[in-house]
Amino acid sequence: MTQPAASERPARIGVVIVVGGPQYRVGSHRQFVLLARFLADNGVPCMRFDYRGMGDATGAARDFEGVTLDLEAAIDAFVREVPGVAKVVLWGLCDGASAICFGLGRDARVGGAVLLNPWVRTASGEARTMLKHYYLRRLFDRQFWLKLLRGGVSIRRALGGVTSAVGQAAGADGQASGAGQQASVPERMIKGLQSCSVPIAVFLSGRDYVAREFEQCVAADRNWSALIRSERCVLRHFDDADHTFSSSEHRHAIELATLEWLNRIAAHTG
Repeated sequence: MTQPAASERPARIGVVIVVGGPQYRVGSHRQFVLLARFLADNGVPCMRFDYRGMGDATGAARDFEGVTLDLEAAIDAFVREVPGVAKVVLWGLCDGASAICFGLGRDARVGGAVLLNPWVRTASGEARTMLKHYYLRRLFDRQFWLKLLRGGVSIRRALGGVTSAVGQAAGADGQASGAGQQASVPERMIKGLQSCSVPIAVFLSGRDYVAREFEQCVAADRNWSALIRSERCVLRHFDDADHTFSSSEHRHAIELATLEWLNRIAAHTG
């Protein structure tokens, strides 16, 4: 738990950080620690926590599709420790962002969500992303052709990768579930987002296949497209950032973007 100085005015909004996994509450390059301290320094109480079976938490390990109860327990602990908070914002990276979406609408204390490079992985979605942003780009890469001519690239392996990707991309979308089939990750995410009306911020990296796959999911699905275009959603791109915003410059850009967005929604929180 990271809280502002006691002398400051009580905060109306607090943040619970939901990790992408499998990792514990510190985050890659101490990303979550530094974010929590930055927010607290700017008057926003913040909490990081471990899922059961990860870090300092006991219990059986679980992945992002089974942590809804963990999120609810974290919110309970947070509002108990910081009773002045009127609304809790959930902040998550990658499949942490996906886990947030699954449970939205279940808890009236949640007043918003910040989603960084949300994980919407399906087999066909991954294949389309690789075709568009990897294989197609390599066709125009001079170094690739030079390496190919010098024998540094296996033509059979390269063609095999393309053929496999084309086959998967042409297959079932993976976003439309029939009767008796479990809903896909992006289906479950959009269902959670549609179950409530809280404000959403989506932050996407420019140098990240997960972000490109999310963009393709949005472009291909009218429910996702409607959400991203709606007034409740803010979409921002960070063109040179990698998946975890690992440089100090990009990490600070995300910290500032998060604080700016929090201040905007705090102005409308009673």
